[in-house]
Amino acid sequence: MRFISQSLNVLARWTNWLLVKSKLLPENPIEQFGLDPNLPTFYVTRLNSHSDLAAIDRMCQQLGLPSPMQSQNIGNTEVPRFIAMQNPTPLFSKSAKPSNALQLSKDIFHALKANPEIKAQILPVSVFWGRDPGKEKPGLGTLLSHSLTPSWLRKGLVVLFSGRDSLVRFSAPIAVEQLMNDKADVEELPQKLLRVARVHFRRQQLAATGPKLPSREALFNSILAAPNIKKAIAEEAKAKGLSHHEARLNAQELLDEIAANYSDAMVRVADRVLTWLWNKLYNGIEVKNADEVRSLADKGHEIIYVPCHRSHMDYLLLTYVIYHQGLVPPHIAAGVNLNFFPAGGIFRRSGAFFIRRSFAGNKLYSAVFKEYLSQLFIKGYSVKFYTEGGRSRTGRLLPPKTGMLAMTMQSMLKGIDRPISIVPVYIGYEHVMEINTYLKELAGNNKKNESVLGVFKAIKNLRNYGRGYLNFGQPINLNQYLNEHQPDWRQAISAEDAPKPQWLNNQVANVADQIMTNINASAALNVINVLATILLSNEQFALSKQKLLEQLRFYLALQQRAKYNAHVTQPDEDAEALLAHALKLDKFEVLQDGLGDIITIKEKERTLFNYYRNNILHLFAVPSVLAQMLFNRFSMTTQECEQKLSKLYPLFAKEWFLTPMPSGYVKDILASFAQHDLITFDGVQAVASKDNRALAKLEMLGKVCHLTLERYAITSSLVINNQGIKRPDLEKESDILANRLGTLHGIKSPEFFDKKVLSNFINALREQGFISISEQQTINAEPELEELQAFLTELLPARIWQSINDTV
Repeated sequence: MRFISQSLNVLARWTNWLLVKSKLLPENPIEQFGLDPNLPTFYVTRLNSHSDLAAIDRMCQQLGLPSPMQSQNIGNTEVPRFIAMQNPTPLFSKSAKPSNALQLSKDIFHALKANPEIKAQILPVSVFWGRDPGKEKPGLGTLLSHSLTPSWLRKGLVVLFSGRDSLVRFSAPIAVEQLMNDKADVEELPQKLLRVARVHFRRQQLAATGPKLPSREALFNSILAAPNIKKAIAEEAKAKGLSHHEARLNAQELLDEIAANYSDAMVRVADRVLTWLWNKLYNGIEVKNADEVRSLADKGHEIIYVPCHRSHMDYLLLTYVIYHQGLVPPHIAAGVNLNFFPAGGIFRRSGAFFIRRSFAGNKLYSAVFKEYLSQLFIKGYSVKFYTEGGRSRTGRLLPPKTGMLAMTMQSMLKGIDRPISIVPVYIGYEHVMEINTYLKELAGNNKKNESVLGVFKAIKNLRNYGRGYLNFGQPINLNQYLNEHQPDWRQAISAEDAPKPQWLNNQVANVADQIMTNINASAALNVINVLATILLSNEQFALSKQKLLEQLRFYLALQQRAKYNAHVTQPDEDAEALLAHALKLDKFEVLQDGLGDIITIKEKERTLFNYYRNNILHLFAVPSVLAQMLFNRFSMTTQECEQKLSKLYPLFAKEWFLTPMPSGYVKDILASFAQHDLITFDGVQAVASKDNRALAKLEMLGKVCHLTLERYAITSSLVINNQGIKRPDLEKESDILANRLGTLHGIKSPEFFDKKVLSNFINALREQGFISISEQQTINAEPELEELQAFLTELLPARIWQSINDTV
């Protein structure tokens, strides 16, 4: 019998080498989980399969871990390293033989009890052959689904057709010592181990493949049978004079317009196409902080991805990354403008469901969409939507639109029995493919509708766009959030027709702001956005190569030493390598003279570079103001710095969705300045260097936030000098003055003239108590506004104030 098993293992190994290509997750489990290859190691897996064993063995060889095909000695006891929870179903039988997992577990724990000096590690390992979730109603396609416990023949077909799409996922080792300390009776340990393992593998299966797919007809029928949809159909029939049948057909047509039609086959094809596309477009996709998301999925959380929206590429990139992190692709809320041939059908079969820009006046559509979204959550599908509502044209986060989030939280109140976690996602690029279009739209051109012609034109223009960056932010556990901020929220879980809780809108707005804050707290520095931050602060947008490298090193070291948030990432390469990479992207000119190279932004790129700077401007806001203060004053205490910043930071926080000022942040920034010999700092007093090179670096950093401060100065001056001004007049006068400054001082940054940015700033002034608005809607300055203006006077150059005062 042992000879047969060994022979089958050899055959499985050869088959694995010939037919199987497995992806390993995580990429380095030894480092991530702190594994010791020299310890006795056991592998727990779901299915007793020679194919699974061969796939795990191959990965263990690559990692330098003990082979699961061999036995492990613990003292005088020899135990197989491979523990399978379940035996395969025989070819002509409906039930499998009991597994020996319990007996093997008993042997391991008894041996460890007898040899307490020996430490062991037990690793759960999942093997997925493709990602087909299977169907609620079995059919021919189910033969190739790994969601079943297949016979050897079915498993052979699975390996043959899905072997190139297999996934081997190691999980954190089971805490053996803790288990043995918690349980005095060693006989109870094997049962506990297997119980924990069963739950673990069930959750991993759901996380990797998602729930089984219902037929489209069955899904529609269940939605149309919901009480609130029946009520909406009846109201539609009454309001429009239709028969019940006609109103129901209208509801069905709306469902057909909205609903996704997820296909695992389409996702596999899309994976291959997108792999080619990323290799064509980018020099690599940097993905960070994915472990937290996998951990949530392992714990059974309903995951909702909420990314920022820079480009249409976001739809594809995030889904692709999620798939390659071993997680099921989410259902994606896409604008109905993308539902055009042929893209609409492809998106729909890849998991997209379509949403109209507005539900206003269409109660039936609103009811159908909400019920569809609720069904997705109830069935356990992950979902992705963009709370900004559209792509950012300026590179900064847009104020959140809360419709989808409100519907998500209302669905949660229906009593979904799993915890719901929102995962904010930061997406950044070294080149945004639509950026020229954004500039035209900001200049007043109408937005063009998506079309087949636009798709082919985009394909024709494909080129190297540098690197893409995707950082998963700090997740927000909605259950925990409501427990902390709305303790009575569970009382709202009631009947379908219960009124919306009064507190819901306020909490939705708070969660939306927290999502945006967490997105910006996971920003990715890249060479283009950092170089944009440096060069746009210099006259003629140019620096000598040596000075540019010095400033680049300084900015990267500053962000490393004085981290705004632990989720913020930056490149691993040194400044020379980063600059060499940037110069290949056709965005810079290298001018030469007798003194060396000068790097300048190409003229056609200068306005566009504001977009990239705006992606990370919030990370340099506080360092920039500190640098300007020290450049102007030469000497300040930490307390003085913090006191001055307290006037500006609430406005920064509102504009850029910032967290409260991190503890010790100011001291860390000053310490970084001192590290680069720009100041002397003893932990209390900061004194600027008198060296011109050091002062030049401080001055350059201080200019980073000048445009933002100039906008603040324009509005504060107008309010102070025009007490009782009405909001429309304030917005109009601010716009006129901004354009005047733009002409006088060569300002071409689009957001400097953006009326939405101005409107949000006025709201922030009111919320922070800098201005008051009367019942007659007139605006008056509070004393705090004059204090703010005095501080701005210190920070901005006299020529700017002269231009403002000449006009005001």
